[in-house]
Amino acid sequence: MAKVSFLGLGVMGYPMAGHLAKAGHEVTVYNRTSAKAEKWASEHGGSFAATPREAAEGADFVMACVGNDDDLRAVCLGDDGAFAGMSAGSIFVDHTTVSAKVTRELYAVADAKQISFVDAPVSGGQAGAENGQLGVMCGGDQGAYDRAEPVIDAYAKACKRLGENGAGQLTKMVNQICIAGLVQGLSEALHFADKAGLDGKAVVEVISQGAAGSWQMSNRFETMIDDEFNHGFAVDWMRKDLGICLDTADENGASLPVTALVDQFYKDVQKLGGGRWDTSSLIKRLRALDG
Repeated sequence: MAKVSFLGLGVMGYPMAGHLAKAGHEVTVYNRTSAKAEKWASEHGGSFAATPREAAEGADFVMACVGNDDDLRAVCLGDDGAFAGMSAGSIFVDHTTVSAKVTRELYAVADAKQISFVDAPVSGGQAGAENGQLGVMCGGDQGAYDRAEPVIDAYAKACKRLGENGAGQLTKMVNQICIAGLVQGLSEALHFADKAGLDGKAVVEVISQGAAGSWQMSNRFETMIDDEFNHGFAVDWMRKDLGICLDTADENGASLPVTALVDQFYKDVQKLGGGRWDTSSLIKRLRALDG
């Protein structure tokens, strides 16, 4: 078993750190709101630290799951950052969804300190984190990945290295591009079924067994029909992720017309007051257009 630090105890990080403790690792946590770190430690029997540096001192692995590029820089860099407390030969594993640019930037800083850096964004949402069933997309040196994978396995349903530094974040962008189009398609389909006078739930029971089936359909159609959007990945965070996708597409020349359109639809949802609604709330926009 390893000595592990976990930075960031949001809806994803809190249960992920818990799975590490359950797997027998010695876990120290850090969170900007210290009360949450104290609560986690009391529930799981681990330790908490006042700064990322203190949490990282002596750790074999430091995991992070924070908000965005700037949040990640804040927990990694500076006198109180994790890198200042990490020893040569230790491994930093970033589960945050961020740009490949900041990943490469921090990889270079870590490498200069003889610290390995694995970018490892996750998919599966809050339920996946709570159930230890996340998909983990990794980039980085093969040796670092091979050492980190058994630790990541505490909360992973699937974990795979896709290439060198940044490949994990690029793969997460692919994931978000897929989700955006799927949720918009499902929203339109359910809206159409309602307008056509069909029983949407009965319709999905049939079509979900064929070529139209998807995770989004199986797990979100009922709550979409019932107008419930308080259980998953928030629109605000999806727009952050899609912004990363679109910026990267500008750099590599990829054409993402549907993704750009759905990003604007999510902007409309934000204007409806739905920034914290689940991403399946795209259907709310269609209903709002009806007046």
